[in-house]
Amino acid sequence: MRRLKPLSADITLMAYPVHDSFKLIPKLALAFLCSAAMHVQVNAQNAIAGKTEILDAPSVRAWLSRIDEAAAHTNYQGTFVVSAGGTVSSARILHVCEGANQIESIENLDGVARRVIRFNDEVQTLWPQQKVLLIAQRRMVGEFPALLKGSVDRINEVYVISREGQERVAGFDADVLSVRPRDDARFGHRLWAEVKTGLLLRAEVLGASDEVLESAAFSDLLMNNKLSATKLQQARKNQVGLRVIHQDLQQTQLEAEGWLMRSMAPGFRAVGAVRREMNSALDDPSGKAVNAVQAVYSDGMTYVSIFIEPFAPERHKRAVQTSIGATHTMMRRQGSWWITLMGDVPPPTLLQFYKALERRH
Repeated sequence: MRRLKPLSADITLMAYPVHDSFKLIPKLALAFLCSAAMHVQVNAQNAIAGKTEILDAPSVRAWLSRIDEAAAHTNYQGTFVVSAGGTVSSARILHVCEGANQIESIENLDGVARRVIRFNDEVQTLWPQQKVLLIAQRRMVGEFPALLKGSVDRINEVYVISREGQERVAGFDADVLSVRPRDDARFGHRLWAEVKTGLLLRAEVLGASDEVLESAAFSDLLMNNKLSATKLQQARKNQVGLRVIHQDLQQTQLEAEGWLMRSMAPGFRAVGAVRREMNSALDDPSGKAVNAVQAVYSDGMTYVSIFIEPFAPERHKRAVQTSIGATHTMMRRQGSWWITLMGDVPPPTLLQFYKALERRH
């Protein structure tokens, strides 16, 4: 999910906000079909009895949509811990719904001080030590404790999802879901959803041998409809003494920018593309912004994000391939362009996208 990377690993934050701590929570309006609800009830009884049952498509739709709806419409606050690549970090989160509005805060408790406040689709990221405030509109994929990165209807094409009983997380009873990939183009997942609300309490990304590549989980949690966002609203409006950077994201299409994706890994679909400016305002306030294109592809559970920018020899010294937990990054030159691919997928999947990307003019 995010998937939130270790919160001390902020090296790509300004350039690649797809890895900001907060993403757009999809506002799904999928109804629970009567047959799906009945199937979920049967599965709940089986789980209590210690049985594991593979979910059919209507049940998958019901479970995953419920998890995403809970992330968007439940008032909650707590601390969640992220473990990936041998690094453990934590953050404090507050999410409040006030009428049709959502306001949310995520504050790092480890590493570089950083606070993200989201009001609906406006995201403010504050670095208090540097006195820098980045304001942007968020448009693409969702994050912990949201779940879905695209259409729920095609998830069954590339994953097998089953119910595996109940466990306790942060003091709450949770239904456990296993999400197994049907091929080696993606990782598996294990999800813990709070029984009463469906709020995602814990999520793991699993490797080919079921090893845990990364995890995100609440260590403490309060769900309360009376939570107030008054202080967050005040903090969001206070910009005194800060250098404010407005990041403009313009909707576009890859083809309109002169590029073609000839093929994709099985199950992935285009989510969207934006034209943006990338800079490193924290490291070099006087640095020139670089125009770039970002395209996002998803299989419904995870994503691949591709950044395309002009090649600059002073900045792009050599090809790079790195990993943090389940997230892999690949940077390579293609003619006059520098291509960066990021995603919670195996490296061969990133390479497949890179090879399929073609400059048309």
